[in-house]
Amino acid sequence: MRNCFRATLFVMGILLGHSVTDAAETRPNFVVILCDDLGWGDLGCYGHPHIQTPNLDRLANQGIRLTSCYSPAPVCSPSRVGLLTGRSPARAGVVDWIPEVKQSNGKAKPQQADSRALVHMRREEVTLPRLLQQAGYATALSGKWHCNSMFNSSAQPQPNDAGFDHWFATQNNAGPSHENPKNFVRNGESVGPQQGFSCQIVANEAIQWMTQTKSKKPSQPFFLYVAFHEPHEPVMSPPDLVAKYLPVAVNEDQAQYFANVENMDKAVGKILDSLDQQGITDNTFVYFSSDNGPETLDRYPAANRSHGSAGHLRGRKLWTTEAGFRVAGIMRYPNGMTDGLKSGSVVDQPVSSLDLLPSFLSLAGLKTPEGLQLDGVNFVPLFSGETIRRDKPLFWFYWAALNDQRIAMRDGDWKVLAKLDEGKLPTHSNLNEANIAAVRDAKLTDFSLFNLTKDPGEQNDLAGQEPERLQKMVTSLEGLYREVTQGMHVWPSQ
Repeated sequence: MRNCFRATLFVMGILLGHSVTDAAETRPNFVVILCDDLGWGDLGCYGHPHIQTPNLDRLANQGIRLTSCYSPAPVCSPSRVGLLTGRSPARAGVVDWIPEVKQSNGKAKPQQADSRALVHMRREEVTLPRLLQQAGYATALSGKWHCNSMFNSSAQPQPNDAGFDHWFATQNNAGPSHENPKNFVRNGESVGPQQGFSCQIVANEAIQWMTQTKSKKPSQPFFLYVAFHEPHEPVMSPPDLVAKYLPVAVNEDQAQYFANVENMDKAVGKILDSLDQQGITDNTFVYFSSDNGPETLDRYPAANRSHGSAGHLRGRKLWTTEAGFRVAGIMRYPNGMTDGLKSGSVVDQPVSSLDLLPSFLSLAGLKTPEGLQLDGVNFVPLFSGETIRRDKPLFWFYWAALNDQRIAMRDGDWKVLAKLDEGKLPTHSNLNEANIAAVRDAKLTDFSLFNLTKDPGEQNDLAGQEPERLQKMVTSLEGLYREVTQGMHVWPSQ
């Protein structure tokens, strides 16, 4: 009976269009929690043998644990742009991580004037927080931004331009490390040195904003984006947690990593406890995931503590094999659970962070803006035990991938990988006027085909055994590649 009552209110809200005030209490709150470089196998509920994550395990037991959850890219900046826009980040012209540039009068210094200094999520991009903000939601970001190169500068759009009423953020990593960071900015003002560890600082800011917002206007729904820096390097963790893991770790660096993930889990627990204390857990949709897969140990000098686990998956961050972008994913929405899907369910249907925009709009009773081309779909039917319907496959184009097959697509159980020009196309961290023609004209070659349901580790290439299926998927992949590269934003060359 209770679910029927909720459904009636929800349908009424949709029919009424959900004005800012009408039936506001029926619209859910949204909390998106994103980790940085967390491996698919780094949580207790995903089978890690040592790392303890009781709060995220509890969240999974109360909601849904996704075993085929995907990020929009195998690296940070494009993944975040994809999450916020519901579109392949390549469409926005963000194809690799964005370095922060030092500024002189709002412009990049000459030695940093390569074309990546121009890259950012443009004001023209339609974002989830802006759409919810326009519909009466309070919105906030706490944590890592990484959607521009000129952070906290009028030269490029900042988080408020993307629709955040309140923002407390860094451009990229917490610096100089997770411990006592000095580089946070709150609503355009530097806050100076902070005491404690980044994930706890980020969680405290999120909780303070959330409780103040609900105190001032209890009926107003909110969208809260919590973007942890953990467990990205430079890793620093509380000494007591490090000591806890020393007996099971191969060295202190690995113990630091294990402790880093648990410290992040404790921060998640504080946010979940705050929802309980405010009495808003049932009507709050919580989504937890990572921006990409785990970093490779010692890939660069400061990556000496990157001991993340890819589980049974192949590759790591910066790869287009599964471990590059198949990530942990947990969803909890008590008011949305029906008899079709029980709490604690494990779901293997592919879900992507690209799906958040259309799904959250649907739950809020809002329509997708007319003419907006999305690559994500509405996953709400999943809560009724139904199959998510995709009108196009999930795809990833990463021109700077560490593996040679830089183009990937998943359609149902199947995945295809491809090289560009037999692997001869140079790597590109930015697509600009100087290189876009070669990228657009590149031929997809050297295909591999995998059945991910039977072979998630991508060990058995079936391209030679499934020629008809391969050709069908290649045709689809080539069509997507041409469509995206022809219509994407292209930056000026310098």
